Amino acid sequence: MSKKLVAYFSASGTTARLAETLAEAIGADIFEIKPEVPYTRADLNWQDAGSRSSVEMKNPASRPAIAARRDNMAEYDTIYVGFPIWWYVAPTIINTFLESYDLAGKTIVPFATSGGSGMGKTNEALAPSCKGATLLQGRVFRGNARAEELAAWAKELGL
Repeated sequence: MSKKLVAYFSASGTTARLAETLAEAIGADIFEIKPEVPYTRADLNWQDAGSRSSVEMKNPASRPAIAARRDNMAEYDTIYVGFPIWWYVAPTIINTFLESYDLAGKTIVPFATSGGSGMGKTNEALAPSCKGATLLQGRVFRGNARAEELAAWAKELGL
């Protein structure tokens, strides 16, 4: 049986709730991806072209620093990576997280929350950060998705 990790970044708490429900539903460990410098409300104002999140997302090479690494990443075979959709892709802090580890031989499963968009070009943007790993097609969920729905999704993926 493979060991699973649910790693997530949550700006408002919505993705955190979903990640906790997923981890419980599939029997996975959980890890919060925290930015070294926490985002403020002003940083997250997507309507302000000068806000921190807007500036980061305009630059695909942006790699916001993370506060801590997961020490035992080598133990996990499957890593579910959760985040809110920003500008039709994962926030670039997700790339920072993925690029912090040797992912060779691992399966990466993106999942997201969104106010209305789908996964967009998320996998295209994440693929270069998943060297040596199998990157599965992700899925957007409502923040209040039930454990049964999440467990069924993982089963559909064969995980």
